[in-house]
Amino acid sequence: MNTRSIQFAIDYINQQGGGRLVFDVGRFLTGTIHLKSNVTLHLLEGAVLLGVLNPFDYDSEKIDRQKFTALILARDQQNIAITGMGVIDGQGRQAARNIIDLVHKGLIKDKFRNDRPEADTRPMLIYFRNCEHVLINRVTMRNAASWVQTYDQCKNVHVDSITVDSRAFWNNDGIDIVDCDSAAITNSYIDSDDDGVCLKSHDSTAICQNIVVRDCVIRSSANAIKFGTASLGGFRNIRIINIKVFNTYRSALALEAVDGGFIENVEADSLQVTNSGNAIFLRIGERITGKKGRLENVKINHLSVEIAPGKPDSGFEYEGPIEDMPRNISPPVIIAGLPGAMITNVSLNNIELKYPGGGNSKFAKILLNELDSVPEKPAAYPEFSMFHELPAWGIYIRHAKDIQVNNLILSCEKKDYRTAIVLDDVHHSKFSSMKIKEPGNKKTFYQYHSTEIILK
Repeated sequence: MNTRSIQFAIDYINQQGGGRLVFDVGRFLTGTIHLKSNVTLHLLEGAVLLGVLNPFDYDSEKIDRQKFTALILARDQQNIAITGMGVIDGQGRQAARNIIDLVHKGLIKDKFRNDRPEADTRPMLIYFRNCEHVLINRVTMRNAASWVQTYDQCKNVHVDSITVDSRAFWNNDGIDIVDCDSAAITNSYIDSDDDGVCLKSHDSTAICQNIVVRDCVIRSSANAIKFGTASLGGFRNIRIINIKVFNTYRSALALEAVDGGFIENVEADSLQVTNSGNAIFLRIGERITGKKGRLENVKINHLSVEIAPGKPDSGFEYEGPIEDMPRNISPPVIIAGLPGAMITNVSLNNIELKYPGGGNSKFAKILLNELDSVPEKPAAYPEFSMFHELPAWGIYIRHAKDIQVNNLILSCEKKDYRTAIVLDDVHHSKFSSMKIKEPGNKKTFYQYHSTEIILK
C-alpha cells in the first residue's frame, strides 16, 4: 500500500510551491489520494496507479445530499494535472463485487437497486470539485467501479489525448462534465459501458457552458455524447466537432432537457457514426412536476450515420438492456418536445442516414391516423426508445417549431411499412434538397396538426 507515501509527497510538493510527482515503471497500489494545488501527477510509461480492492480505503466528498467516492479527489484546488503515458486502473470489477459482499453482510448500507450498489458507493477514478486550471493529458484510465472521471463545477478543464477503457461494471461513464465553465475534451479515445461523454447539470443555480468536444472516437453501451439526464440548471455554448462513433447502443448525440433546465446554442459538426442504435435524440421532459425544460438553437452539420440492424453492442461485457417488445427499429432522428414546451430553432444540414428498414406492421404498428396514441411520457427517463413503436422509419418530429432540414439523404435498405418523415405539431419549418430512397413506392412525408411547412 502506497497511499500514505503518495499523499506525503503530494502534500510536500504543495507546501514547497508546486511541482511534479513522477511515477516510474511499477504498480502502485493505493486508496484515495487528495490532489493539491500546483501539483502534477506524472505517470511514465509502464507506471500503473492501482486502486485498492478494500472499499474502506476510499474517501468520499459530500456535496449537498450526494456523495462522490473516488481514487483521486480534489476540491477547491488550482493548477492540478495528471499527465504521462501511464495507467490509472481502478480494479473496478472486483472492487464492486467486494462492496456487494459487504452490503450483504450489513457492513455497508446501500439501496442496492437492480442488484447492484449505488453509483456513489462505488469509487470513480477521478472526482474534482470546484477546481480551476485542470489538465488531464495522455494517461489511460481503466476499470472504474463507477463513473470513470467527473469534473464538477470546475473552470478551465482540458482533457487531451487520453484513453478510456472502462467496461468493468455498471455506470462506467467515460467522462462527466458537471456544471463546468470552459472545458475541452480533445483527441481522445473512449470505450465505456455507460455514456461516453456526458454533460450534466446537478445544480439548478449553475450551468454547464463553453464546452468543446473535438477529434474523439467514442464507443458506448449507452449514448456516445449526452446532455443530461441530470438537467436542473442548464447547458449553453457547446461545440462538438469531428467525432467518430461506433458500436453504440443508444444515441450518437442525445440532448435531454428533462429536469426544468435549458439547453441552448449547441453546434455539432462532422460526426461519423457506424453501427449505432440511434443518431440524434432531442427531448424536452418534465420529470419534476411543473418544471418543463427548454431546448433551442441547435445546429447539426455534416452527419453520416449507419443505424445497426441488430443490437449494436452485442458481445460486450455489460451490454445495454434488451428492449421491451414488440417494437421495430426506431427512426434515427427523433425530436420530441412537449405540449406547451416546443423544441425551437433546430437546423440539420448535409445529413446522410442509412437505415436497415424491415419494419413489419404485423410485429408492431402505429398508423398515421393513430398519432395521438403515441404517449407523451413527460416524467419518464429519456431514451430514444421510450415511446416504443413510432410511425416513421427516418425522422420523427413532435412539438417543435423553426426546424430547418437541408441537403438530406435518407435511405432504407429493406421495405418498411412506415413513412420516412412524420411531423406531429410542428410549425414554421422548412425541408429542402431531400433525397429519400426506399424499396417500393409510397408517400415519404406526412404532417399532422402542423402549419407553415415548406417542402422544396
